[in-house]
Order: sequence, then structure tokens, then C-alpha cells
Amino acid sequence: MNDIVTLSHGAGGKVARKFIENYIKKYFLCSELEPLEDGAIIKVNSKRAVITTDSFVIFPYFFSGGDIGKLSVCGTVNDLAAMGAKPLYLTCAFILEEGLTLSDFEKILKSMKKTAIKAGVKIVAGDTKVVPKTKGDGIYINTTGYGELIKENLKISVKNAKPGNAVIITGYIGEHEISILKDREGLSFTANIKSDCAPLNKMIEKLILKNVKINTMRDPTRGGVAGVLNEIALSSNVDIEIYEKQVPISKIVQSACKIMGFEPLYLANEGKMIIILDDKDAKKAINILKQDKYGKNSKIIGYCKKGTGMVTIKTKSGGKRILLQPEKEQLPRIC
Repeated sequence: MNDIVTLSHGAGGKVARKFIENYIKKYFLCSELEPLEDGAIIKVNSKRAVITTDSFVIFPYFFSGGDIGKLSVCGTVNDLAAMGAKPLYLTCAFILEEGLTLSDFEKILKSMKKTAIKAGVKIVAGDTKVVPKTKGDGIYINTTGYGELIKENLKISVKNAKPGNAVIITGYIGEHEISILKDREGLSFTANIKSDCAPLNKMIEKLILKNVKINTMRDPTRGGVAGVLNEIALSSNVDIEIYEKQVPISKIVQSACKIMGFEPLYLANEGKMIIILDDKDAKKAINILKQDKYGKNSKIIGYCKKGTGMVTIKTKSGGKRILLQPEKEQLPRIC
């Protein structure tokens, strides 16, 4: 039987990485694509800019803390921010299923407008397609984003983490995925949790304008913190060690993980950023982040070391274990 596409191919983990290497890069490879960053650095009138694109298939498309419209703006804006860019413009393409109510569609459009205004971006072009009933699960959205580097000399890359660099996470992890699980399955014990979905670009812009030198940034969506750290460690050829007692996890997420058998470090987030930078700049970065509502729970959770691409966690009991690159998503269709 021929090989087929599975959910794992879109999960952002080990299988997805191999899929990109073996198929997509084989046909599309160019200097701009080769680094496989959150966005591509391109030249516009001799200046460096960033372009990125993302598709959103989340179910349910209304969830605690947001909806597919808000998510589509935040996700794309955050990918631009992770490259050190100031987001300016978005395009938006809708794939709508026959039978979607116009009232639901209008709620999503209003949410997108509100989020775009908050992020300071304009939606300037788009497309709409409609597929027959049962062929589209309501609504899918694709957004493409364009932004300009906040400083022309920025060199933020997944390949630039260095031994001795500090690893920062900008708040509590796992809230988005547990929120989606709650809304999808009707779990009462997580009733008070909501997605962390938020645009982080203005918070990141403050860091850069205040001369915090950032080497690497990624938003830990699919595959969570562990997935992103593995990608950075492999790309930068360093080992990364984090400390369990330093990782900010809410009691609700901890309880849900114990009951459902999930590992918090692999849960998706939609309003957090991993920032890797020189240790001497880490405290300054934390102080700036804590002044923003989206960064008030920021923490240094670990450090980069000389190595070959391994990620480990030092447990509260003093032991150490390897955090492997995820094979597949713990919960499909979370973004």
C-alpha cells in the first residue's frame, strides 16, 4: 500500500519535520525558505522584511478565550514578531462549508477586526471559497502576514542559540490546548480555564527597542515548549537544560494533565513566546516583559549548553530526563 498523509504530518513534531525535509523542501527549496523559520526574510527595496503564512482548522471554532478568527490574526502576528518584525499587513482566505450560519461568520469577522486593530495590522486582501456540506467542517482560515524588521541589523534565528544563553518563557504554559480539550469534550473540572490566545508583537517590540539582544525566538504552538526547544537545539547544535521547578504551570493545567495523561511541556500555546538570549540580558528582559500583561509571569526556565541537540529537564526531585522531539500531537486540530 502507498504511504499516505496522517495527522502526524501536520503536528509540528518529528514526523512533520521529516515530511518537510523529504517533500516540501525537495521542490520549493530556496535561500529564503532553507532556514525553516517562523517567517522568511525577504528584500523589499533593499530593506529586509518578513513574510509568513499560516492556516487554521481549529475545532470548535468558538472556544473559551477566543475563536478561529482571533486565532488566525494572533498566530500570524506572533510568527512575524518571533522574527523580530513589526507586523503591518495581513491577507485572509476563507474556506467556508455550505451551511455555516452567517451570524457565526459575522462574529468571526468582528473578532478578526478587533484583534487586528489591537495588534496594529491591516487586513488588505483576501479570498473566499465555499465547499459542499460535510466537506469543510464549518470554516478554515489562511492568513499571510507581512512585516518589517524593527531594527535592520537583527539576526534572530532558530540557528543562533549559543552555549550560556538563558531560556525565557513569557508565562503559564498549556492553557490553550487544555481549553480546547475542555470545550471539545465538555470537561467540568477545567471550567475556569481559557485559551491564552493573544497578539504578542507589541510586547516583543518593546524588548527590541530597549536594546535587548535576542538570539532566538519561537512561539510554542504545536508540540509545545518541548517541541520548540528540540527544534532550536537541533538547529543551533546546542543542548538545552530546563528546570521543572521554574516552568510556570497553573494548577488547573497540572490537574488536567494528571487526569488525562498529558505532558504539560508538549501542550500547545497561542499567547506565549520562548526567548533565548545572552544571560547578561536575561534579567533586563524579564523586567521589561513583566510590565506587559502578556508577560507578567515570565520566567527564566533554563540554559543552553555545548552539545549536539539534546533537550533535558532537571526534575523537582533532582533527577534528569530527556525531553524527546514529539512524534505527533497530543490533541489534533488545536490551531
